[in-house]
Amino acid sequence: MAAVVGALGASMASMACNFTVGRKKYKDVEGEVTEILGEAEKAREALLELAGRDSEAYSEVSAAYKLPRETEEQKGARREAIQAALKTAMAAPLETMRCCGKLLGKLQGLAEKGNPNLISDVGVSALLLEAALEAALLNVDINLRELKDSSLVEKVGSEVKSLKEQARKCAEETLALVRSHVSPE
Repeated sequence: MAAVVGALGASMASMACNFTVGRKKYKDVEGEVTEILGEAEKAREALLELAGRDSEAYSEVSAAYKLPRETEEQKGARREAIQAALKTAMAAPLETMRCCGKLLGKLQGLAEKGNPNLISDVGVSALLLEAALEAALLNVDINLRELKDSSLVEKVGSEVKSLKEQARKCAEETLALVRSHVSPE
């Protein structure tokens, strides 16, 4: 359940925002942090919904593989059902990757402007979001492996490669900033 891990990461970002927004000390950055809070809450809600969709999609794939295959007609119908189910099963983890990647892109700003007492929570958020993105990638990849639509496989493969690279960069930059503030040295 990659999306659930992502929702935890979004919750950590929301918590850091909530300890910043509404405090006089941070009124100069309140608008920016409020925007990040909105993104984090939106991501959390979307990721929880995606977790449910992912579970439902697996049921569809499982049902497609159980279809009869005794006649050529049944085999063809089964192949089509499996291909359709794999596309459905790939959709939720792909959207999970997009959602986690988008929020990861906001975390460095939160680490720079948010309440420094919660900067370690911003780091935890980055770790969880990156882990969720990587876990979702595994689910996308396993479905891509079985899909016969080569143009779709190429298109999605290119997108997930880009999402992974951007996420890694955002997570590394955020974590470097967090570590520079929490390191005892």
